[in-house]
Amino acid sequence: MLQFFGKTSFKRRGSLFVFLLPLVVFLGDARLQRTRRAGQSTEEMSETYDKYFNYIELTERLQQLARRYPAIANLSSIGQSVEGRELWVMRVTVDPDKDAPGKPKFKYVGNMHGDETVSRQVLVYLVEYLLARYGEDPRVTALVNSTDIYIMPSMNPDGFEKSREGDCAGDHGGRNNARDKDLNRSFPDQYDGTSTDAEAVPEVMAVIRWIQEKKFVLSGNLHGGTVVASYPFDDSAKHQRQGFYSQSADDALFRYLALAYSQKHPVMKTGKPNCPEDSSETFEDGITNGAQWYDVPGGMQDYNYIYGNCLEITMELSCCKHPPTNELRKEWDLNRESLLAYMEKVHIGVQGFVTDAVSGAPLSDVSIVVAGIRHNLTTAKYGDYYRLLLPGTYNITAVAAGHLSKTIRNVQVIEGEATKLNFTLAPLVDKTTINVSLDTTSIRPPILPSLHKPIQPQEFRHHNYADMDLFLRKYSSKFPSITHLHSIGRSVENRELYVMVISDNPNVHEHGEPEFKYVGNMHGNEVVGRELLLNLIEYLCLNYGTDPEVTELVNNTRIHIMPSMNPDGYEVAREGDVQGYKGRNNSNNFDLNRNFPDQFVDITEPRQPETTAVMNWLKMVPFVLSANLHGGSLVVNYPFDDDADGNNRYSKSPDDAVFQQLSRAYSQENPLMHNGHPCKELYSADVFQDGITNGAQWYSVPGGMQDWNYVNTNCFEVTIELSCVKYPMAGKLPQYWEQNYRALLQFIHQVHTGVKGTVSDIGDGSGIPNATISVEGIKHNITTAHGGDYWRLLVPGTYSVTASAHGYKPVTILATVSKDRAEIVDFRLTRLYQDGNGKTPSGPYPTQNPSEKELQSLIKELSLGQGLAQLVSSSATDSSFRYRSSRDLSAFLKGLTLNFPKITILHSLGQSVEFRTIHALEISNKPTEAEPSEPNIRFVAGIHGNAPVGTEMLLEFAAFLCINYGKNPAITKLINSTRIFIVPSVNPDGREQAVEKQCTSAQGKNNANGKDLDTDFFGNASQRVVEPQPETKSMMNFIMNNKFTLSVALDGGSLVVTYPYDKPVQTVENEGTLKYLASVYANNHPKMHLGDSGCSNNVVPDGVMRAAERQSHMGSMKDFSMDFGNCPEITVYTGCCFFPPADQLSTLWAENKKALLSMLVEVHKGVRGVVRDKKGKPIVGAIIVINGGMRVYSTEGGYFHALLAPGSHNIEAVADGYQQKHLKVHTSFLLFEFDADNTIFGLEREFVVASAASMTALVVTAFIIWCVCAAKSGRQKDGFHRLRQHREDYDDEIRLASMGSKKSLLANEFQDESESEEETLYANKI
Repeated sequence: MLQFFGKTSFKRRGSLFVFLLPLVVFLGDARLQRTRRAGQSTEEMSETYDKYFNYIELTERLQQLARRYPAIANLSSIGQSVEGRELWVMRVTVDPDKDAPGKPKFKYVGNMHGDETVSRQVLVYLVEYLLARYGEDPRVTALVNSTDIYIMPSMNPDGFEKSREGDCAGDHGGRNNARDKDLNRSFPDQYDGTSTDAEAVPEVMAVIRWIQEKKFVLSGNLHGGTVVASYPFDDSAKHQRQGFYSQSADDALFRYLALAYSQKHPVMKTGKPNCPEDSSETFEDGITNGAQWYDVPGGMQDYNYIYGNCLEITMELSCCKHPPTNELRKEWDLNRESLLAYMEKVHIGVQGFVTDAVSGAPLSDVSIVVAGIRHNLTTAKYGDYYRLLLPGTYNITAVAAGHLSKTIRNVQVIEGEATKLNFTLAPLVDKTTINVSLDTTSIRPPILPSLHKPIQPQEFRHHNYADMDLFLRKYSSKFPSITHLHSIGRSVENRELYVMVISDNPNVHEHGEPEFKYVGNMHGNEVVGRELLLNLIEYLCLNYGTDPEVTELVNNTRIHIMPSMNPDGYEVAREGDVQGYKGRNNSNNFDLNRNFPDQFVDITEPRQPETTAVMNWLKMVPFVLSANLHGGSLVVNYPFDDDADGNNRYSKSPDDAVFQQLSRAYSQENPLMHNGHPCKELYSADVFQDGITNGAQWYSVPGGMQDWNYVNTNCFEVTIELSCVKYPMAGKLPQYWEQNYRALLQFIHQVHTGVKGTVSDIGDGSGIPNATISVEGIKHNITTAHGGDYWRLLVPGTYSVTASAHGYKPVTILATVSKDRAEIVDFRLTRLYQDGNGKTPSGPYPTQNPSEKELQSLIKELSLGQGLAQLVSSSATDSSFRYRSSRDLSAFLKGLTLNFPKITILHSLGQSVEFRTIHALEISNKPTEAEPSEPNIRFVAGIHGNAPVGTEMLLEFAAFLCINYGKNPAITKLINSTRIFIVPSVNPDGREQAVEKQCTSAQGKNNANGKDLDTDFFGNASQRVVEPQPETKSMMNFIMNNKFTLSVALDGGSLVVTYPYDKPVQTVENEGTLKYLASVYANNHPKMHLGDSGCSNNVVPDGVMRAAERQSHMGSMKDFSMDFGNCPEITVYTGCCFFPPADQLSTLWAENKKALLSMLVEVHKGVRGVVRDKKGKPIVGAIIVINGGMRVYSTEGGYFHALLAPGSHNIEAVADGYQQKHLKVHTSFLLFEFDADNTIFGLEREFVVASAASMTALVVTAFIIWCVCAAKSGRQKDGFHRLRQHREDYDDEIRLASMGSKKSLLANEFQDESESEEETLYANKI
């Protein structure tokens, strides 16, 4: 049973693949503080530390806390004790109702032995402490913000109720649960397996499920009876009672963790607890190996480590198990610091994400292998992992089924914080296939006759839910390499809907390997299928590796087995039921096989949780073939199960022949079924030829599961009736196995018939998901899986098979299907390219030069999943941070040019008031040559001298790029393809006046003339009363003389990114793109995207806002860049403190490094192209109008480039002497990954656009050929005559500001001879 308290609508956005760390930063959330303070006024609570809470009081207390702190606390129960008491767990974290990646999960469990009570109270105090101090105590706030904390005060509430205060030795009972079971001897043991009846220890079963579901990283199990921290292993194979050190693979780490607790505990750290029971007992440093102390088989801490992905130690807190209440305050004071320090250790070692290199999707259950440590852990459902490690250097490998393993060597782990390490794994996809039908006999050899006799199942009995639960866990634990046990949901009565997956790589879908499923016990009283499927699990596991047939099936099929879809119904059904209905329906009394959506009938009954779980399961896995096992007859029933009229007559599906073949494959292996008249005594009228029947012809079943499978998914399903008697006596079960096991195996073989293959892009070989596979003459299509692989069941014959996908040209292939194997038919599809009228152009397919193709491939890789994070981790440099004076800054920049002369050149933009040089460092592979086809990006800092963090960040960024050039392929390619300009300090005079550690001081903000330079940028000289400051003038010339594509300015005093405009405009043209660019930076910053800067009470959604909303002012560099430099600029505020201490610079660099790199990636997206005339002469000054407002101009070489947000964009070309043309660029998901090309085709006066419109984690590159016809006029034919702009007068700068981003920056460069000086304006005019 799962109950929730303290739910809240409070929401906070976060990125899937970004960490919510580090610990050292205090992210106080004003909203959470207000919630807490409001609660104080309505529900006053105070802790007296002078009483034990019984179960009722504990429940009330926890519920009150959950209601009082809903934004950071959520109370739930993970199950019930023997006597029905809830096993309460308080979750403490930001957004406690959500499950999101990026925060490691930590747990404390107390009161496992009911008479060891200090832990119960101490954990309640800990909950109160964390909740009350959040937002006030930086340490607590950082811990709650960055950690998913779960606290269970009492695992044994029944035992506690029996215990008595003052009983130090446990003489009055309460240690064990209500069935007298020691919970810390009842977990599956690595040496002895499982020996305890699950029904006797519901508390243990609940915790096991909890551990498996949550994938905790670190845990503490709190006990009493002495004062020591005990670490694994707790027992050994020898089970020597005392004195045997049982060492785990992570022994040194466990000792470190145990010391983390003991050394903060004033008594424990002495190693001398002086307990009256044994005053001579000592523990060196207050820690001990569990087995060396005494052997504990079936302990919880070992189970966590061996089976749960979690490291756990056991803390003994007090000599007296149930001390008097006047001792409680002392115990809290002794343990408080230890509890906090131990929790903080969840943030050491290595942590990161593992994603698919093609799709960017997170990969769960990936093994993280550390060389030299024989203990692996696996990734959680979001692909996140947290591997605790001691400081040192490690080689770490990520291993995932269906993917290439990846090893990162020499990973440095430092003390006190986790190293970020992300893996991007390439799927195993064969890209060399061609569009022909291939014979597969050489791929999978036939199974040869063998003298080997397979091992038959031995466990023939009826398994109730608890028995089935243990059976499944036993086989999952015993055969971990080929099994994966999971639950797809829960029944009405909260029982797990277990599925056992059996395959050589059971945790993931392998490309090209079909997914098969068996579902049993849909009707709770039809039990033969349930038992047969448990027997089948046993058979497959026991015979894998020795029996050729089983090994072949398991290696080449992913087999999903759900023994019971209706576990609630089973529990009320009765053995011996022949034709009854007791237990048939679920607990809500609904027939699950009448509960699915139906193609002919409107199913009005409410959808049941079991039904919903199965439907969701089928949407997640690309199943190919399935059987639904029932009882009450002996026949295979195939679709359709009903028709539009509801009559009992043959209802033929489009794949009727296939279904008949599948059905016979089963019935022919069961002699009783195949004779067609199996249940003469019970159902004398039922006769089925060959033991098969069309469902509706037998009787109409609206809302059935098999029809829903076929109509709504790729899966073909039949229903198999296995027994005339619904609930036969247990003694008959071996007979049913003997009759059916060959049929069960033969039916699985059928998934390997028909045709199969991969649909891929002919350009890059990547699989195309959701492509349609259609077969001529069969009106039923299937679609490709995520990696482009497909399976289409067919009877023998020759077929015309077509693969089609949106944005691709369909391909049709003739395929000949044989009986016993699947023909491989691969399709390689060619993309369609459309002109502005939606027509596919004639002529050759656009080709892509190798350099451009490599670049676009890199941009895609860095934009997918953890690509950037991987680049960051693979390109580390040694850094030494300090604040540099103006002289040191100049020396540093000159040093870069001396050490890296081939890729750097230092420009002097001008001088400050006090004659300090304003430098711009250019980084490019050809810094002295013009390369108009490359985008120019500008990084600027120090416009306010009192915010020098940006200056140091850019200096480190410059060094990082230079050092990695030629060393890191990605960095090298980015530099070769980009012109990077870095201006580290616009206001060097102000910087010299600023003072370190002054977080709010304005000293040094302005230049030496006392002018805020960010109010001094005015483009129209006629609007100026005074001359611009020398620093401003230098930057204005720099902006105007270089055609920048993107600019990033760094400032301080907040944690937010702003986008244009700073001036108070009402509307901002192209605001979507500007906001998108800002969000890219924020999303690649570990804290900024959370929206809570911690600098004020204001919360900024996603960490992004329009600049004017933060602080509106005129004359900003950002606005000048937009209006007169034709370049979008975002401003990054790196932190709350303007001038933080130098020792914080390394942390700030780590936070901003990935985000800065993301800008180098982003500048290569958007829309770009070239304009030339018939003779190939580039046309300079062509006006490209985007979405009716934003304008860019073709520059030298005819090149243009505009950054755009994901979506559809209208592009127009306006040119004197040419006909205006319009094009719509679609950047929807369905048109992704188009190849880029700047090839110019031999068309007259053509205008070729290579579009690379970006998506958040996806590079979209589209090719558009645009023919611009020459207009009939007397104007120039070969040149490009600048269009005269319409004149509009406006009175002042405010009027200019209201014009937004409508601009014509090249007006002065393309003047008519007749145009007067007065007409040549920098102003925004159309």
